[in-house]
Amino acid sequence: MKPPAGERLPDRIAVGLLTVTFPPELVDRVVAETGRVQRRSRLLPARVVVYYVLAMCLFFGQGYEEVARLLTDGLAYARRWRGTWRVPTTAAITRARARLGPEPLRALFAEVCQPVATEAGSGSFYRAWRLVAVDGTTFDLPDTAANAGFFGRPGSPRGAGKGAFPQVRAAGLGECGTHAIFAAELAPLAVHETELARRLFGHLRAGMLLIADRGFTGFDLWRAAAATGADLLWRVRNSAVLPVAEQLADGSYLSHIYAARDKHRHADPITVRVVEYTLAGQATVYRLITTITDPAQAPAPDLAGLYAQRWEFEISLGELKTHQGAPRMVLRSHTPDGVQQEVYGFLLVHYAIRALMHQAALDAATDPDRISFTRTLRLARRQVPAQAALSPLAAGPRADPGPG
Repeated sequence: MKPPAGERLPDRIAVGLLTVTFPPELVDRVVAETGRVQRRSRLLPARVVVYYVLAMCLFFGQGYEEVARLLTDGLAYARRWRGTWRVPTTAAITRARARLGPEPLRALFAEVCQPVATEAGSGSFYRAWRLVAVDGTTFDLPDTAANAGFFGRPGSPRGAGKGAFPQVRAAGLGECGTHAIFAAELAPLAVHETELARRLFGHLRAGMLLIADRGFTGFDLWRAAAATGADLLWRVRNSAVLPVAEQLADGSYLSHIYAARDKHRHADPITVRVVEYTLAGQATVYRLITTITDPAQAPAPDLAGLYAQRWEFEISLGELKTHQGAPRMVLRSHTPDGVQQEVYGFLLVHYAIRALMHQAALDAATDPDRISFTRTLRLARRQVPAQAALSPLAAGPRADPGPG
């Protein structure tokens, strides 16, 4: 059928799985709410640029113009479009990304990315608790004056004492069972990951068990996280002073932690339960503290086993940076706004893939860990040339329904 009068090919651009996860009406809404609606008709209207950024993060390593071709070739092949469309130049795409800015991608992430696990799923819960983890990472950036000035560089023992690439710091919360990252914060490299973690705590809820490594231990951070109603299971350094206040039957014990400013006066203590253990064949002593003070609710051997679940977040970051991206990945954005837009694009694409894997695992009554991320990623990529039936046209009546 002939396309509706006045319809342009950019209005029909869709990105398969991503269009389903982030529907057009939602994209239009966040674009409007962030004040990024284009003021005149363009070859790359704001909605199309959002989908373009997502496709750019799905097909990392492809050139700007090649990504645009991937978004439109399927329409022509399926005869969903019979007109012509000039692929935008790299410069035009760069300007369109700058007009869009990071705000719509950040708002889309906040709107859509939520914990996805259900109790029917496997590996996502321990008794009444949803298992989540917090962790941080960095992304290498193009070596531009704008990126270096805003984000900063890591130190280096070589040369001038600075790293080759500027870096952006990121921290996130992720479900251990599904690998879905449902909250994230970005900042210059000088901002410590514990400060980013504090900004994430608003996403914690009662019924969650937050697992963290030694890098996040701190009295004030612990108190802030516990105040959300979530329970905590964090590793602490072996040098931490944790005197035994009460020995418990399962081998754990109750102790108290204090702020550094109060440690001599022992003022304003917080009661914690301490679990200490070693792994077979290793001399390292692991020390965990938790808000779950009753061993009957969570025995010490169970908590020791649960701590290993925090590595699931490391796996999520590896999926995002190595498989969805590339080994030793350097982002492509040359400006701070572009960097933030691109990182949120990567997070959105990863979330869409992981949500699909979760649903597939539920349908097959299996653990999401039994489903390959790389195979699902390839599936999402293969969908794009065959996505002609999915149109991001705004919903509503029209005289000619057009194709699809």
